[in-house]
Amino acid sequence: MLNYHEMANAVRFLSIDAVQKANSGHPGMPMGMAEIGVALFSEFLTFNPNEPKWPNRDRFVLSNGHGSMLLYSLLHLTGYDISMDDLKNFRQLHSKTAGHPEYGYADGIETTTGPLGQGVANAVGMAIAEKLSAERFGEEIFNHYTYVSVGDGCLMEGISHEALEIAGHLELNKLIVLFDDNNICIDGKVSNTSSTKVLERMKSYGFDTFTCDGHDITEVMEIIEKARHSEKPAFISFKTHIGYGSKKVMDTSSAHGSPLGEEEIQNVRNELEWDHEPFKIPNHIYDAFSHASARGKHEYIEWQKKVEKLDEGLKQELNRRLNGTLSDNLKEALNTFKKQTSEKSEKVATRKASGNTLEVIARFVPELISGSADLTGSVNTKTSEMTPILPHDFSGNYMHYGVREHGMAAIMNGMALYGGFIPTSGTFMSFLDYLKPSLRLSALMGLRVIYVLTHDSIGLGEDGPTHQPVEQLATSRATPNVLTFRPCDQVETAECWELALTAHKTPSVMSLTRQGLACLRTEHTDENLCAKGGYILAGQNDDSTDAILIATGSEVEIAMQAREKLKESGVNARVVSMPCMELFDRQSTEYKLSVLPCEVSTRVAIEAGAELGWHKYIGAHGTFIGMSNNGESIFGASAPAEELYEHFGITAENAATTILDKIRKKKKA
Repeated sequence: MLNYHEMANAVRFLSIDAVQKANSGHPGMPMGMAEIGVALFSEFLTFNPNEPKWPNRDRFVLSNGHGSMLLYSLLHLTGYDISMDDLKNFRQLHSKTAGHPEYGYADGIETTTGPLGQGVANAVGMAIAEKLSAERFGEEIFNHYTYVSVGDGCLMEGISHEALEIAGHLELNKLIVLFDDNNICIDGKVSNTSSTKVLERMKSYGFDTFTCDGHDITEVMEIIEKARHSEKPAFISFKTHIGYGSKKVMDTSSAHGSPLGEEEIQNVRNELEWDHEPFKIPNHIYDAFSHASARGKHEYIEWQKKVEKLDEGLKQELNRRLNGTLSDNLKEALNTFKKQTSEKSEKVATRKASGNTLEVIARFVPELISGSADLTGSVNTKTSEMTPILPHDFSGNYMHYGVREHGMAAIMNGMALYGGFIPTSGTFMSFLDYLKPSLRLSALMGLRVIYVLTHDSIGLGEDGPTHQPVEQLATSRATPNVLTFRPCDQVETAECWELALTAHKTPSVMSLTRQGLACLRTEHTDENLCAKGGYILAGQNDDSTDAILIATGSEVEIAMQAREKLKESGVNARVVSMPCMELFDRQSTEYKLSVLPCEVSTRVAIEAGAELGWHKYIGAHGTFIGMSNNGESIFGASAPAEELYEHFGITAENAATTILDKIRKKKKA
């Protein structure tokens, strides 16, 4: 018979002692959730520390990531590659045991958590991915649970409402939410902040709800077992005491974010009858935990046998998806599409160009799961062959996320973390601000998630400043490890999609227009010119270059028109299309100077957005033409697109005049 009391205390004191040694951290939550963690890991969670990426493992997400030592202690005790030294180095530089769990630092950490509520939405994405995988490869191959631990803070954050509504709607019956219901947040009692009836809220979403004493491990196991048999997603409210075992800080906010101190730790040791030195765990406790991993190892062997029985083609497809590789035929199909596009030379909005490209991609990338935030007809993320994902029908590949941008983005992160899927979804670019925290975590974790953000400038016209993004491009570009693509026509759009799909450890933002744009790439090449981020679109073969026009997206057409006007005045202007600043910045100095030679200092950048970030290309003497302050609001205005471009001076005439003025001043000097 396992001594669960001792096992729980082992988790408690590893957590207490690690926080004390670091002189930083949150001891109260691991002290309060120790029994829940032990019950889950020892009796229910299916995992194999020797094969930590096993696709059919149960997922455990610690959404209340401030309690990270709960997870680290459990991973250490169950045989994962987190050593006692790692626990002693909690919150130290280069340690696997960061202040909040960070994906990629150690096996068993399924996602990066800390920003409260994110883990909840990630877990919903994982639960959706499990259903999709089972539909495609069979329940013999994918048939596991997703557990997510949450606190009051997670449930207060708006993202939890967005994600849990979707979970209830889709009836994700293998999603189990473990609520640490201790009625304490940093500022004091939750009752000071909230009167929400949490169980009623969860029932309204379509969850089965349960309540039990979180410190009675027998009752905890009984309730988890009931939840596993629910036909709906399950929500368990565990009544716990934060800082359990400490008479000084239990049930107070003092247990939340500070070490207990040596004297109080000794008092807790006495109270819980734990007579072992810090970081000393008796062998019989390790033995008690080992049976859980042994169970998982057996399940893994049985799973391998089932995979071997798969049809050979299905087995190869499973391996391809899990390895993250793309179909060999995709590039050829995209090149054929590019050639046809160049020959047709049609005027098309890049949001439509993106939809056209997706029609090609979806036929060769069945792992693509698309969607939108209730804007399908506007963002063109649903192809003619895509079908919706519905309750009890996960045969589709299109998610109707509803008006839930933040939840949508975090759910996509969960799908990407799960493996075997490439999630993409769309909304208007002005709503980047609604999903930005999840985009940041996509970047932090290095996930291949593709954000389709349309209506990307004042070019959307009459909807006005609330919907006209100005600063969002700069925001996206300022976020580390994000590729921000702003293509100028159908050909560049196809190339940018190819680059986004092959960026395995980087999320991508596709910034796309509402208004139609001319086809500027009329000469076909199999080479992906956008791969270098910026390239010479026109003026490469001129004997001399007098000026350089740099532009992105819809403004490349304006730059080309300005070049023609300058020709009439005898000025040779080069046009540089810059669809992705991040990729251009990665190129060799030699290449960058070949595109933007130092000797040509007469430069104008054109973009219908904020100026931030452009001076590294135009220099101190260059001019930016965009949403600069002209004495009026630079957030846009309600009017037809053509009038707005004229009003804000984003025109070929202004660009040409600016360059001519610069050249005249140089000659006078």
